[in-house]
Amino acid sequence: MNEGSEAKEELRRGLEGVLAAETRIGYVNGSDGKLFYRGYEINSLVEQSNYEEVSYLLLYGHLPKRGEYEEYVKRLREEMPLPDEVLSLIKNIGGRTHPMSALRTVISYLSVLDSMESDSSTKNQERIGISLIARMPSIVGAIHRVYSGKEIIKPDPELGYASNFFYMSTGARPDPVESKIMDTALIIHADHGMNASTFSALVTISTMADMYSAITSAIGTLKGPLHGGANERALKMIQSVGRPENAEKVLKVMTDKGERVMGFGHRVYKVYDPRAKILKRYAEYFAERKGNETFKTAQIIEELMINKYGERGIFPNVDFYSGMIYDAMGFRTEIFTPIFATGRISGWVARALEYSTENRLFRPKALYVGEKGPRKYIPIQDRD
Repeated sequence: MNEGSEAKEELRRGLEGVLAAETRIGYVNGSDGKLFYRGYEINSLVEQSNYEEVSYLLLYGHLPKRGEYEEYVKRLREEMPLPDEVLSLIKNIGGRTHPMSALRTVISYLSVLDSMESDSSTKNQERIGISLIARMPSIVGAIHRVYSGKEIIKPDPELGYASNFFYMSTGARPDPVESKIMDTALIIHADHGMNASTFSALVTISTMADMYSAITSAIGTLKGPLHGGANERALKMIQSVGRPENAEKVLKVMTDKGERVMGFGHRVYKVYDPRAKILKRYAEYFAERKGNETFKTAQIIEELMINKYGERGIFPNVDFYSGMIYDAMGFRTEIFTPIFATGRISGWVARALEYSTENRLFRPKALYVGEKGPRKYIPIQDRD
């Protein structure tokens, strides 16, 4: 049936709830507040694993054996340094545009330096994907440094993936707790169902385009404020409330005006977001360490939203506490969404590779609601 058919068909705006692909990579149980990667619950991975291992799991479907792990980490470490041309590009554009625009441009530019970028074979797409996973922390770290008016820092081969990202971004080598928190933040963002940016990556890869194009599409989609950036706005909202005793008054004003309280509610989760539970304890850790009242204010906001001002069943999502954590770790608010991308890159690549193995070009329909015609063409000189 074509787009011009007059038969009645159900319109699902935003394709909400429409099954568009099969996957073995990740599963979100919204009713029970559970998140699984390849059958492993997110809490288990956060407590016992690291980002490199989770990245391998998403790509290959199993936790790596020691030899596989060491080989994968070696590949990431070797690919992590950026070519001089890319460093020059970041220096030229890093402070002149939004960090997500800079990230999108750099990923696209990397294809120019790759003579095999048009080879659409699974093996080559996998090669490109792993290269992008390896380079993402270096790219985002460099953008953060340039945006902050500081010199770019190259990766330290002695540091792991998350620690290197922290180091290249802030200029400081993380302590064990900071390293664990950075690792956790990347793990919990690594994959999350058929979200908008993941869908963009799949649509692009379905055309047999290269992996650079698929990831560029995903980053462009993540840049939109309805997908990425919510934690930045949540942090600004918490900071605008100020002291804990101001929370109830501010929330009442916001809810009376019908304004959205950022960091609450989720399209999938109907209970507490499991990722928010994980990050909440780290936000509390930084509050105790730094002695500020931001976390106390956030706790009051959470209690009021759950029990008084929010809709029934509304709870904090991952964005409510992640911004506080990134801010405490020394990241600029403009870089929060690129941090999201640094974690999500493994999920994007894994799902694009998975989809391409049984590829079918995405071609949904649109419901035509315009004039049916035929309309008579009137020459321009005769139009009123």
